[in-house]
This record gives sequence, C-alpha cells and structure tokens, in this order.
Amino acid sequence: MKLYYSPGACSLSPHIVLREAGLDAQLEKVDLRSKKTESGKDFTAVNPRGYVPALELDEGAVLTEGPAIVQYLADRKPEKKLAAANGTLERYQLQEMLNFISTEVHKQYSPLFYPGTPPETRKAQSERLGLRYGWIQERLGNRPYLFGEQFTVADAYLFTVTNWAGTVKLDLAPFPKLQEYQQRVAARPAVQQAMREEGLLK
Repeated sequence: MKLYYSPGACSLSPHIVLREAGLDAQLEKVDLRSKKTESGKDFTAVNPRGYVPALELDEGAVLTEGPAIVQYLADRKPEKKLAAANGTLERYQLQEMLNFISTEVHKQYSPLFYPGTPPETRKAQSERLGLRYGWIQERLGNRPYLFGEQFTVADAYLFTVTNWAGTVKLDLAPFPKLQEYQQRVAARPAVQQAMREEGLLK
C-alpha cells in the first residue's frame, strides 16, 4: 500500500491509523499547490480531485476520502479494535461520528485557512466550531476517548482536525477537556511516530 499525504493535513488521520494498526505502507508526500508528489508524479493521476489523502492498494485500486480509508485500514487489523465490526450498531455509531467530524468540524475549518476570508465569516465559522466543540466536550465527559476506553479511527480524525486550531488561531481555552484529550492522543506512541514521519515533531 501507499499513502499519499501532505504534512499535518487531514491525511495525518489515516497515517495515524496505519501506525496504530501496525500496517506496512509506503508514504509519498504531495505538494498540494503544484499537485506533484515527491517522486515527481502528477498527483491528479492518482486522485483527480487533487487533494489528500489517497491510499493506493497493492492491486492498484485507489481509495480516497479519509473516513473511508481509516475504516478500510481498521478492517485489515480487526484485532486492534480501531473500528467496531461491520454490521453492528457500534459500527454505525462510529460512522455517525466520522460523518459528524467530517461535515461539522473538518469543513468548518476550511474558510479559516484562507487569508481573504472576511472577518465576519471568520467569526461565524469560529462560533460554529465552538458549538461543535462544546458538544464534543460534553460527550467526552470523563472518558479518555470518544467511545470510552478504546481508541478508534474517530479519535485519529478528531485529533488531526483539532490540531489545526493553533494554525488558524482558534481559542480552545473554553474546552479544557478537549485540550486534555488532544494531549492524551498526542502522547500515544503511534501518533508520535506518524507526526515524526511527517516532520511535525523532532
């Protein structure tokens, strides 16, 4: 397998899952501006939409979209319990959470990355994220992870997108349990390994 990634982008989520699952995969960095990979390949030939992540399977098929990729990886190593078994209510609840993170958290960040976003739009997006994070903090309560004691692919995804708060200057001070959660996930050896491999940690 080969994971196409950009350092610190949403592709960090499947990278973390790869390391948590102990799966072997090549890594290939993508320059999202030029759409070129580090080997000089045209990335749009891999993913015509031009964004990461993309997972090239050994048989040549390509999977895109983070929530699909992380579930595929989790299912390769079910004994790691990174996702509940297919067909169970718990699996649908995991998919529910992945969809929530994708649409209600991940996508709310997008306008905050663009310098040309008007201040009123930036304020509105930050407020929307605050509402979502308020709900997440309530859900966490005293649990270490989104689904209790077990780290799942949803935690890899939430950690990745919430890590962008510093970059876009989103204040997480009102969410102490979320900040503790971020520190807890960041301390996991597999997360540290993935971040080091992307040059995000020394």
